[in-house]
Amino acid sequence: MNNRFNAVRSAIDHKEVPLSDHPSRVSEYFGEDVFSHNIMRDYLPRGVYRDIMESIDRPEPIDNKLADLIASAMKAWAISKGATHYTHWFLPLNGATAEKHDAFFTPAGPGSSIEQFDGSQLVQQEPDASSLPSGGLRNTFEARGYTAWDPSSPSFIMDRTLCIPTIFIAYTGEALDYKTPLIKSMTALDEVATEVCQLFDRNINKVFPTLGWEQEYFLVDKHFFYSRPDLTLCGRTLCGHTPARGQQMEDHYFGSIPQRVSAFMKDFEYAAWRLGIPVKTRHNEVAPNQFELAPVYEEANIAIDHNQLVMVVMEKIALKHDLRVLYHEKPFAGINGSGKHNNYSLATDTGKNLLSPGHTPKTNLLFLTFFINFIKAVGDYPGLLRAAIATAGNDHRLGANEAPPAIMSVFIGSQLTGILDEIEKKVKNRKMTPDEKTELKLNIGKIPKIIFDNTDRNRTSPLAFTGNKFEFRAVGSSANCGPSMIVLNTILAGQLKLFRQDVNTLMKGKVSKDEAILRVLRKYIGKSRYILFEGNNYSEEWVREAARRGLPNIKNTPAALKEYKSDKIANLFSETGVLTKKELLARYEIRMEQYAKVLQIESRVLGDLAGNHIIPAAIKYQNILIENLRGLKETLPEALFNEHSSLQIHTITKISEHISVIKESVSKMIATRKKANAMSDPAKKAYTYSEEVGPFLDLIRYHIDKLEILVDDQMWPLTKYREMLFIK
Repeated sequence: MNNRFNAVRSAIDHKEVPLSDHPSRVSEYFGEDVFSHNIMRDYLPRGVYRDIMESIDRPEPIDNKLADLIASAMKAWAISKGATHYTHWFLPLNGATAEKHDAFFTPAGPGSSIEQFDGSQLVQQEPDASSLPSGGLRNTFEARGYTAWDPSSPSFIMDRTLCIPTIFIAYTGEALDYKTPLIKSMTALDEVATEVCQLFDRNINKVFPTLGWEQEYFLVDKHFFYSRPDLTLCGRTLCGHTPARGQQMEDHYFGSIPQRVSAFMKDFEYAAWRLGIPVKTRHNEVAPNQFELAPVYEEANIAIDHNQLVMVVMEKIALKHDLRVLYHEKPFAGINGSGKHNNYSLATDTGKNLLSPGHTPKTNLLFLTFFINFIKAVGDYPGLLRAAIATAGNDHRLGANEAPPAIMSVFIGSQLTGILDEIEKKVKNRKMTPDEKTELKLNIGKIPKIIFDNTDRNRTSPLAFTGNKFEFRAVGSSANCGPSMIVLNTILAGQLKLFRQDVNTLMKGKVSKDEAILRVLRKYIGKSRYILFEGNNYSEEWVREAARRGLPNIKNTPAALKEYKSDKIANLFSETGVLTKKELLARYEIRMEQYAKVLQIESRVLGDLAGNHIIPAAIKYQNILIENLRGLKETLPEALFNEHSSLQIHTITKISEHISVIKESVSKMIATRKKANAMSDPAKKAYTYSEEVGPFLDLIRYHIDKLEILVDDQMWPLTKYREMLFIK
């Protein structure tokens, strides 16, 4: 029996993991494994707790004495929870999480020891960073890097280890992670957004982005996962004929959750809630075996840490249920892929959501200021947004009539479009009459009812306004949310700075504040029209219309990442203090390298599958048909043989044709891959993989999938889609 049938039998014989006896009230254990503000307050003197909270809020550096006191409290709490080790937990540029564990244990003489953890160990750690991506920021032999504590993100305990969220920087100070530029982008946005807010409300002293991510994923039985080398090594199937039934019956979305999946979800949620992750929603997604979870919105830095942590925890819990999680954007052909919708908004220290309309003309003008500036920022940087979500996996998903296209645009709905039309029409570059001012303000005052009652949701749009937030739907399911949030924060910070300058210029010319704001907003509305689209983003008409408007339609990752090399983008990141040009180019190089490596691995795996699995099985079946043909010829009269042998002859011929194309294509793919691998320039290598190696993956897959429906089912070596895609 081959691996495929072993996997099928193992899945059939699977024994359910009994549901753990969790407490019924989540409030009894939520955040139990987190060194939260409440825990901190219990373990620290009142003055020390006040000082640390002030340092987090401002933020300011934490002095050594304060760090020692916090470290002592953190150690006492962690040990009381059974922790034996600590680690600085960080987000390097490979897209995963990283950690190096050190024991609290320290020898204290012959036969004795103590638990030690002080402020210096809390605040900074020196990991060997030689094998983590740097994009040329340092030489390979210069391995030193530093992790530094991020006190704004709570520490937590996982697997008896105290995990301390940190940034990760090179010895020379450049950022080697996603958290460092994220925090810088939040700081840049806070400074200018607060300044803009104070045009309307002097009580606002802080602005921060919030993020509500929606994580889509697939589950497969672990035996199927390990029976497929492509799933094991690439996270997606490189071949596989679509089953007769996939998602066309539209019965999986929001359907009853399979019992085995429900047991996994409940165990995962228990673990997530203990870690203070506010997961709220779970449901079946569109494709079979596809599911989604979503949390309550959080401040962006914490939300991103929680999303990365969720992906780790889900994999651990899934294994206990004999399942594997697939985060790849397109693990199966012919059915929907997975995304990670990033719901983005702006909150203030007064509890206001700046992207939510108010109940007075003044609060609505504040809303419109941020709403219109956000649209203008996207309109100025559509290519940068496309680059932010560019990966090899997401290239398979974007524009596949299931996800937003590669063309960046914004949907706001017909009612809000009408309001922007009204503003643009009423506000002239002259002093408004009292009647015009009154009419405009009354129209703005109607926004709350219009948005919440009548604003539709365009699922085809990459960036849609959905009532009180913008939903960036183009982010891939395997991605760290950091790059997208960094870009949104940075372009908005840059745009708000321009807005403040434009308003100040008019006010210096004796134009009143309200009228200056409205004049500038009117100008921005006119300049941003080309980025707004209310129709079907999947249609060919939109592709043609977008080209007419001058919107970029970037189909692959190497072309998208070119944006990082433009002077316009370098100036934006430099002027906002988020990334230096050197750091930006390093990220370009790293992501080009990652793209090439993904296609390199996929081409090697597919070549192995074709040569060692598919072709031998096809030839074996072909030989059976040939023997059958010989037997028929020896047994039947010539006339009957000619009449009854056509099926075998046709099948033998088709198998030969497919084998021939596969063998020839694999040989050419290997030769092209070798040519690409010899290139030292990361960009040239990435383009070669995209334009020359990539097409072979599709061609070879096509012919393997044709063989799958020709070869005897009992002889096919790989687990089939129809066997993997329906968990019961």
